[in-house]
Amino acid sequence: MREACDFFINPRNPAGVLESPVAQFCLGEDALDFHRKIPGYAPTPLLQLPGLAAELGLAALYVKDEAHRFGTKAFKALGASYAIHRYIEDNPGDHVFCTASDGNHGMAVAWSARLFDQKAEVFMPRGTVPARVRRIVDFGARVTVVDGDYDATVRTAAREAEKRGWVLVQDTAWELYVEIPARIMAGYVTMFRELEEELFPPGGPGVNAVFLQAGVGSWAAAAVAYLAGRYGDRMPKIVCVEPVGADCCLASARAGRRVSLPGAETIMAGLNCGTPSLLAWPILAAGTDLFLTLTDDYAREAMRAYFLPLDGDPRVISGESGAAGLAALFALLRTPELEEPRGFLGLDATSRVLLVNTEGDTDPAGFSKIVGARATTPPG
Repeated sequence: MREACDFFINPRNPAGVLESPVAQFCLGEDALDFHRKIPGYAPTPLLQLPGLAAELGLAALYVKDEAHRFGTKAFKALGASYAIHRYIEDNPGDHVFCTASDGNHGMAVAWSARLFDQKAEVFMPRGTVPARVRRIVDFGARVTVVDGDYDATVRTAAREAEKRGWVLVQDTAWELYVEIPARIMAGYVTMFRELEEELFPPGGPGVNAVFLQAGVGSWAAAAVAYLAGRYGDRMPKIVCVEPVGADCCLASARAGRRVSLPGAETIMAGLNCGTPSLLAWPILAAGTDLFLTLTDDYAREAMRAYFLPLDGDPRVISGESGAAGLAALFALLRTPELEEPRGFLGLDATSRVLLVNTEGDTDPAGFSKIVGARATTPPG
């Protein structure tokens, strides 16, 4: 028996998105130009899944596959690299860059620090998958495991950075800590600019709906800022996806203010965050159409659907958080209790939907257990 998903239909205001100073900042930066200069840069693939689209009764289903980003298996390197680049530009010299992470952001900071011949310190919450710790160490960082959840680990990293003179590179913002998170968000915009030729041309979007995973909301807010700036009222509908119990964005939308929640038990570790980012929340509140919570069962189902594709569809290697967009789509289309949000989005045979696979198999053992095979196993 599945746990119950929850939803909140939100009256969006694209003009309100652009009232946010950080939205204007993200749109004014040219992170794509910086990323193109990194050795080995290439746009991540945009895949089409016509077989799955037909099975779900949709016109088209696209997946932006971030498992191929800079060898880190996740999109986070876009934000961390740009923020660290801009910090070094303003403050030449040697630095120690510090962060809190449950995996992907820590890998991004470690990779980015190595890119610029700098040092990195990564604090990780208890229960972090050992494979994610090892990968961060392999990128050259030192890892400290904190006896606490994600929010407690962020507080620890901030305290240690201030005490030791390290540079905190966190993808969530709070009072008096906004500059680096804003630059991280600006770095994330590169992902959507890479889609301008195929899905986001000047004349209008090529999709009706975009599904965005939200932990603290920084990446989702960067996407909303980009789409509101490019299309205004013509922007596609936005679905913000979170795990059941770690739904701080949905809870904030329902409350009409930013709220904090305790951590949850979920396999979607990258989305297990208790407080929306100070910078991200106003953008999400103004630009999101639907907040939706998601159970782990749907995430497992989506991982398997990506890994064992229908005939003619490409294989997608997707981790637990990476598959959350497809999992949310499954929930909307297959759960009778979600008829209202399904109708609100207008998902039907004319719908063209964009998902983002935000991570690959960053936990190979967990991935293998869920899909029943290793990521390198060929189809069939």
